[in-house]
Amino acid sequence: MLTREIARQVRLLEIVVRRLVTDQLAGQYESVFKGQGIEFDEVRAYQTGDDVRLVDWKVTARSGDLHIKRFVEERELTVIVAVDVSGSFDLGTASRSKRAVAAEVAAVLAFSAIRNNDRVGLLMFSEDVEHYIPPRKGRRHVLRVISDVLSHRSRSRGTRLSAALEFVRHVQRRRAVVFLLSDFLDDGFEQPLRLLRMKHDVIPILMQDPFELEVPAIDAVVPMRDLETGETTLVDLGDRRTREALAEQRRRRGEDLDALFRRLKLDLVRVRTDQPWVPEIAGWFRRRAARSRGR
Repeated sequence: MLTREIARQVRLLEIVVRRLVTDQLAGQYESVFKGQGIEFDEVRAYQTGDDVRLVDWKVTARSGDLHIKRFVEERELTVIVAVDVSGSFDLGTASRSKRAVAAEVAAVLAFSAIRNNDRVGLLMFSEDVEHYIPPRKGRRHVLRVISDVLSHRSRSRGTRLSAALEFVRHVQRRRAVVFLLSDFLDDGFEQPLRLLRMKHDVIPILMQDPFELEVPAIDAVVPMRDLETGETTLVDLGDRRTREALAEQRRRRGEDLDALFRRLKLDLVRVRTDQPWVPEIAGWFRRRAARSRGR
């Protein structure tokens, strides 16, 4: 049951997002995602003029007559928006948390999908899959997706990306576009991600708080709480060596993540909670469309 506050947030977000989709992202989603391509439909008897490369030799051998495989163009896409809801998504040292910005990004992607008459589904995960809405079409369905993202309360604070990736691979049999919104503060998910991208079009979207990128130089000892384990550590940000160690740790983490996505040939989208994120999404659409035209 929707609370009044959540219902109000959903209405406001719909107004803002519809304007963004219409004014700033108009046509870009469609130019990148034009349908699933060609997929198998049926086997039928060979007719004069058919392409012999489409002959189904197994059926032909069994029946004694030439048969060919018939393919059709699949125009409708299935879009899965997978959103990390672990404890680290509550971080918000700027004006908004990663969770709040992720809800906006998810809403834009969902409305872009239904504007193109595509199906859209929602997956929310932490250490396990916490919530799943199968793909459907329509405004009412998308409003449910948005309200669920806004109102969901996580059951676990940890992250296990492999659980979400394996779930999508098993539940989504047909090819889909999978937008993966996470801060990727996890290890051991490369192989599940590799297997998922073999069948699906996976777009990783890295959600980042400015504190995760820049260690502030302030003369203070501050408690730092690990949002996924709950452990609190006192850190002296006035000490140069401490700041350098933190910065180096984060730099290595970023480089490792970049290297992982390069190995898998996945184009990472970066979203900062303290900066306008629509240009990042629009830029990704433009780059992807340009590569598609260049093939």
